[in-house]
Amino acid sequence: MKDFSYITSSSPAFIESLYQDFVKDPAAVDPELRKFFEGFDFAIEQGQANGQEKPAANGTQVSQLPADLDIKKEIAAYRMILGYRNKGHLIAKTNPIRTRRDRGANLDLGFFGFTEADLDKNFYAGNRIGLGTTSLRNILSHMEKSYASKVGIEFKYISDQGKVDFLTNAMEKEFHQPLSIEKEKRILEKLNHGVIFEKFLHTKYIGQKRFSLEGGETTIPALDAIINTAGSLGVQEVVIGMAHRGRLNILANIMGKTYEHIFSEFEGTAMMDQTMGSGDVKYHMGYSSDVETPDGKTVHLKLCPNPSHLEAVDPVVVGFARAKADVLYESEYDKILPILIHGDASIAGQGIVYEVLQMSKLEGYNTGGTIHFVINNQIGFTTDFDEARSSDYCTSLAATVQAPVLHVNGDDAEAVVKCVEIATRYRQEFNQDIFIDMVCYRKHGHNEGDDPKFTQPGLYSLIDKHPNPREVYTTYLLENGEPGAKQMAQDMEKKFWSDLQDRLDEVKQNPLPYKYQLPEKAWRSLRRSTEEDFDSSPVTAISSSNFDLLFDQLMQWPDDFKPLKKVEKIIQDKVKLFQEEGKIDWATGELLAYASLLLDGNDVRMSGQDVRRGTFSHRHAVLRDEQNNKAYNRLSRIPGAKGQFRIFNSFLSEYGVLGFEYGYAMANPLSLVLWEAQFGDFCNGAQTMIDQFIAAGEQKWNRMNGVVLLLPHGYEGQGPEHSSARMERFLQMCAEQNMVVTNITTSSNFFHALRRQIAWPFRKPMINFSPKANLRLPDTYSTKEDFTNGSFKEVIDDATVENAAGIRKVLFCSGKVYFDLAAKKQKDGANDVAVVRVEQLYPLPQKQLDALYQKYDKATWFWVQEEPLNMGAASFLKMNLATINFGVISRQPSASTATGYAKVHAQEQAEIVDTAFSI
Repeated sequence: MKDFSYITSSSPAFIESLYQDFVKDPAAVDPELRKFFEGFDFAIEQGQANGQEKPAANGTQVSQLPADLDIKKEIAAYRMILGYRNKGHLIAKTNPIRTRRDRGANLDLGFFGFTEADLDKNFYAGNRIGLGTTSLRNILSHMEKSYASKVGIEFKYISDQGKVDFLTNAMEKEFHQPLSIEKEKRILEKLNHGVIFEKFLHTKYIGQKRFSLEGGETTIPALDAIINTAGSLGVQEVVIGMAHRGRLNILANIMGKTYEHIFSEFEGTAMMDQTMGSGDVKYHMGYSSDVETPDGKTVHLKLCPNPSHLEAVDPVVVGFARAKADVLYESEYDKILPILIHGDASIAGQGIVYEVLQMSKLEGYNTGGTIHFVINNQIGFTTDFDEARSSDYCTSLAATVQAPVLHVNGDDAEAVVKCVEIATRYRQEFNQDIFIDMVCYRKHGHNEGDDPKFTQPGLYSLIDKHPNPREVYTTYLLENGEPGAKQMAQDMEKKFWSDLQDRLDEVKQNPLPYKYQLPEKAWRSLRRSTEEDFDSSPVTAISSSNFDLLFDQLMQWPDDFKPLKKVEKIIQDKVKLFQEEGKIDWATGELLAYASLLLDGNDVRMSGQDVRRGTFSHRHAVLRDEQNNKAYNRLSRIPGAKGQFRIFNSFLSEYGVLGFEYGYAMANPLSLVLWEAQFGDFCNGAQTMIDQFIAAGEQKWNRMNGVVLLLPHGYEGQGPEHSSARMERFLQMCAEQNMVVTNITTSSNFFHALRRQIAWPFRKPMINFSPKANLRLPDTYSTKEDFTNGSFKEVIDDATVENAAGIRKVLFCSGKVYFDLAAKKQKDGANDVAVVRVEQLYPLPQKQLDALYQKYDKATWFWVQEEPLNMGAASFLKMNLATINFGVISRQPSASTATGYAKVHAQEQAEIVDTAFSI
């Protein structure tokens, strides 16, 4: 929305010429200026007071502007309308506690060239806002009421005119409609519930950490209104992600978790099922329920579990919602709504919010729009907002994706409810993100044992005297409501105290009913793993006929598709390799695993940077037509396959994308979900997801997850940022069978490992340290029989050993270094050395290794690794492999993962291999 100040300084003749251009061809003038001129055509339509004739439809008859028109003043009035639409939010009374700063809105009369004397003059511009020709005073009053009262809206950066029209209509017309008594009662009832909960806690558990919602209780009627509005617009499921502030209140008053259930956790009397994990604090746990809206619609609610790492749950929520849309709603995003509840400090400070926003319109990550609800306490722990951000608003990043922001005073419950209803309708209409910035306050410190007056004495002296939102709304209804509303407020006041006493007296509540969805039934059919499950792997072979079917299909494309000649040759070479040598390379083995799962009826989803082709140009899962750039998914036409293969190149993110895939995998255990890092070294950009969710989620929240991480790893002289996926960090986190860590050396074993993820009667994250240069190494190829027989091999013995008693040295290792050791053994004819591969490092295949230790009982054992001694698997094995006496051969301890010099790398690598055979 533009400011036409340049026109007001132009000559009347110039403005007249612009109008004539408009009459001849409305599309020829600026859209905003077109709207301005359309504001005068109402008069022509009505016969024109000055006797001018209506212009012909073809524009051949020249129309004149009305004679009584002061065009400069009219344009100034229109500029004022646009000014309020653009900048009214800067002066809106959105802060319930203190006066807002002057942000230089320039919305005073003088800025537009007006004086007090102009206020009672009539302006045609009133037609642009539905008032007809009216006084400037009325126009100004209407714009202040629409854009500068208790709500301010930011949307000037939106280029889609349909969205702009929707929002202006909502703010200038719909927002001013009075609420029914039924809706006022619902709001007050929800405020009562929110305040009762906090008073109950403060009375019964004084001083205990609960991260109260006090000061922001309007969140409860707001969420209730979102759910009810969404339900009426076809939403069947709402997925919520939030941090700890107000979580217990939302569990009780939105999710329907009973006080008894919540406070058995508070008092430590809840039955602890530690067979399903060691648990987490009460304000981190998730919950699900079914709620019935006032108009009889049932909406499934899900509150995702989260860590204390603020905003980390955001990508998990949207990934979860995308999975549910894909598996339950045939990818109709209108049926599932993600809501992210942010704090003002975290939304401004945590970069993951930006990553999630950048996902919002991408093909692989779109969820049909997220509603972002900010509980803006104006403080972060002890940090004032002016120390917490450089932007005017904590929500300023919304402009990056042209998402509108409704800033609203948290003390005005009706305004908040109207805002969230507008936001919900906007989301359903346009399937785009939208923000509600509810400005409120935090009654206590960061937690209830913290004294905020140490750092904000002035602010908290104001807060101490301030009535809570329930009291504010009750007073408003008693003083300003219709007679029926006043009586209702009096009745609700009595009910408030009665309900509070019921809670204090521990009157029994009934939990909401709950019906399991199909993916949840699939989860319930699984079980926890046991140590014995990892003694050997389940059979994951496929039939010979299925192998032939899948291989043939992977090597074909439609007749009207023209792949790049170079890619065509790559695929022809794979066919030739199989036909002439009976071998399957790494990339084909991987695609065979996915294709076989599709044939079994399972979906496969994969994302990451450049995964369709593969960082190392090996996968080529999606081909491009060289003539029209049309994409062809090589797994899209498998006869009889009921599963879908979805593969997406991600944007340049690790944290957000891995979080999304974790959420996707959390929703459906029957999908294989994979994330591939461009290089494994970059996975530490997602360390929060790895530490807080992947490694610990099952123990903390009783939530299994089968997400697969493919982390290219190996020392090839590419330097310290392209060598190591930090195996040692993953192994350090391994305990209680929490995840599977592999470093696989053959295409068939990789095939079996991927299929095993679905074959197991439980789910575990799998971390695979995958090859780079060795993707094309012939020694990694497998035969057809390797795919049609057996299962994953945790340990691979040395097949060249003929006499175990003659072995004097065992070199056991993992991954790429095996091929260097095997080549050295063959070259030197070292028949007294056995080279053993450990394909799975965790859970450690203890029994299999013990059996080999007995087999080679006369040998000295050495663990050989490429990584420095303080990295890789060495320290993990020293701590966990106590039954075997072994030495370690590796690079020297190092602060950096690898040298940046190719010559030094080659010397170090040769030294490892030489030492292994000479020691």
